[in-house]
Amino acid sequence: MRVTVKIGTSSLTTDGGEVSVDAIGKLAAEVALLCTAGHQVAIVTSAAIAAGLPSLGYRPDRRPRDADLLRAASAIGQISLIVTYRDALAANGLAAGQVLLAPTDFWYRNRYLKSRGTIQALLSRGVVPVINENDAVADDEIRFGDNDRLAALVAHLIEADRLVLLTDTAGLFTADPRTDTSASLIEEIVEFDQRLEEMAGGPGSGSARGGMASKLAAAKIATWSGVETVIAWSDRPSVLVDAVGGKPGIGTVFRPRSARLPARKLWIAFALPASGRVVVDAGARIALERRQRSLLAAGVTKLDGSFAADDAVEVVDADGEVFAKGLVKWSSEDLARHAGRRTTDLPEELNDEVIHRDDLVILPV
Repeated sequence: MRVTVKIGTSSLTTDGGEVSVDAIGKLAAEVALLCTAGHQVAIVTSAAIAAGLPSLGYRPDRRPRDADLLRAASAIGQISLIVTYRDALAANGLAAGQVLLAPTDFWYRNRYLKSRGTIQALLSRGVVPVINENDAVADDEIRFGDNDRLAALVAHLIEADRLVLLTDTAGLFTADPRTDTSASLIEEIVEFDQRLEEMAGGPGSGSARGGMASKLAAAKIATWSGVETVIAWSDRPSVLVDAVGGKPGIGTVFRPRSARLPARKLWIAFALPASGRVVVDAGARIALERRQRSLLAAGVTKLDGSFAADDAVEVVDADGEVFAKGLVKWSSEDLARHAGRRTTDLPEELNDEVIHRDDLVILPV
């Protein structure tokens, strides 16, 4: 198997925000067992920012809002983080290779192919890629948002068979186990629905950007990539080995879809926040869903929100059902002015398509 494993900040750092040598040592030992068994493993790691904050005088649970400070913390913390991984993997007979990625590495095909080639070259030679977002120079307007999404996109990038999200809880529960003692673990999920989103709740620990909601979003991305996903407790003995081996009760398992979406459409569908909504008529929905056409102004009945060209928007039918998402070619002002008009009646400076079919993703309903 080819495996992507992501481990979160809360599982990797001490209460003081320092990188936990024991936690990384445990992970490295389990990765070594998988590699000995013939599997290939890529690690997506968090904790660079949290590890660097104490050096700047901040507690990890009191993150500053200043973007420059956060980038500086990442630059500091990334050093101790990767050195700890290098040493832990070396102690288990493995070499580590650091890979820092940005969202644009998934947007543009040449960068996508180069990123994939680098990671595959490492894997094929028995080296363990240790992957993180390049937070030290990250663009605040274009970023993954959390490493759960990054891990899901990496799983797609390298055509992984399994994605394992290691966290500080045993999986997805029917309610928040921190406040509801009757909450029970959901061991298998085949389809996503609104009830699952409600169960996921909000953010997790103060030192991390993610939480169960972000893990659920990552599982959705991965399963749409055809990758089986497991959410499990990082401290559990042999958790990674058992998750890859399919041991029952190891956590929450998300079964994959048979069809795979291209990486860019995965990013549009699940990683980019929607800036607004575009409501379309029944004919436009049929054209988009069944005929794989672009969305034209003639099919738009109204819109909600303020957005610029190239922003992500949800596409909604007359009943309010979201059935697609895409990148608009028009601003909300232009669309409000020309919604419902035929292409031949539009000003020459506007694109014929409101959303081009290559920038549109049909969502599950």
